[in-house]
Amino acid sequence: MTRAQDLVEQALAASTADGQVTFVVEGSEANLRWAGNSLTTNGAMRSRRIVVVSFVDGGTGMAAGTVTRSGTPDIAELVAASEQSARDAGPAEDAMPLVGEAPPGAGDWDADPAETSIGVFADFAPALGQAFGEAADRGELLFGFAEHSMSTTYLGSSTGLRLRHDQPTGRVELNGKSPDFSRSVWAGTSTRDFTDVSVADLAADVQKKMAWSQRRIELPAGRYETLLPPSAVSDLMIYLYWTMEARDADEGRNVFARPGGGNRIGDRLAQLPLTLRSDPHHPGLEASPFLVTGASSGGASVFDNGMATPAVSWIENGVLANLVRPRAWALRTTSPATAAVDNLVLEDPTATATQEEMIAATERGLLLTTLWYIREVDPQTLLLTGLTRDGIFLVEDGEVTGAVNNFRFNESPVDLLGRAVQAGRTERTLPREWNDWFTRTAMPALRVPDFNMSSVSPAS
Repeated sequence: MTRAQDLVEQALAASTADGQVTFVVEGSEANLRWAGNSLTTNGAMRSRRIVVVSFVDGGTGMAAGTVTRSGTPDIAELVAASEQSARDAGPAEDAMPLVGEAPPGAGDWDADPAETSIGVFADFAPALGQAFGEAADRGELLFGFAEHSMSTTYLGSSTGLRLRHDQPTGRVELNGKSPDFSRSVWAGTSTRDFTDVSVADLAADVQKKMAWSQRRIELPAGRYETLLPPSAVSDLMIYLYWTMEARDADEGRNVFARPGGGNRIGDRLAQLPLTLRSDPHHPGLEASPFLVTGASSGGASVFDNGMATPAVSWIENGVLANLVRPRAWALRTTSPATAAVDNLVLEDPTATATQEEMIAATERGLLLTTLWYIREVDPQTLLLTGLTRDGIFLVEDGEVTGAVNNFRFNESPVDLLGRAVQAGRTERTLPREWNDWFTRTAMPALRVPDFNMSSVSPAS
């Protein structure tokens, strides 16, 4: 099979356009799935995706066209289709000179792609089998999956860029259920290579929550002091992150717009000294140090392919510090270009409490496990709605006293940052709702004195 690097070179050589960016993503994946204390499937797969972005100056401005194929297509046809797409598109609003300087961390262009295989589960699978037996002895059922993928991206451009990045991604979700399915709890984790995944710890977390769930307590809708664990916090912060586009803010279309015009950079969003940041070199959450995109949007531009994505603080010490800003919009607003990074960290440098210590300090409140079916209600306030899932517990006098019915919530993550009165230690976590797209997060637990449980939900 033709090497990915050679496909990039062939595409660039076939170009008759004014510029071109081509990238190839080589992927491999291994997975395990289980249900009712038994392994049900395992598998491994490979994939290849080729993206050609052509840039054509039709006399009225530079246009861009993107075509994507899988496998090993006819490169000449792919390039021609991309160039035709550019000619049909008309001048691009985000047109800029293509990036010509390689960012730090460009990678070894000549090396073969990194790969994963079912062997990544060599230690994980036996430990999972032991957990199955222990759950069966308790009269409980375990369901879930483990996935590990490795993608290698080779990006080349007509300006001479030759960039490469290897991205490992792993996740585990473990559900515990009673035989009649009346009780359901969840634990999960993210990983780069499965060497740091403890099945015993995940199973112990599930066992603890199943024990908490034996007593059932019905509560009405209302505002409750609530402990949001890191996973739930990550789902809310990811949604916030996805809306942090400078153009939408500058034009008054999102929660970061300043009334009367402009954006809210410099405004205090949190009373706690919280920092929300991204860093492609954060230990355990490493991500690509350069931008790769096949489509332009408010948060990225095809003209910015290969642009460096250095560490950035989005919120610093509680104050909004940066928004995502492609180079074209940065030029219009005389503000610095800032690219998104594929990880997210929220931390309070003064926080020392564990989640257990936060529970012990709670007189009466709710402890969540995860959120799901999160949807946007109002972009101006970033009001979100969704449901609690797989374990919501009542804490009384520092102890969990039982499981509570599920709720629908209505909350804005921006408002929550402003109302949070305590943050715990930051730890790597797995978002529940968004982990198909975003897994690299580290978050603290947050205490919110008045989380809005807007209605009771029959969801389990």
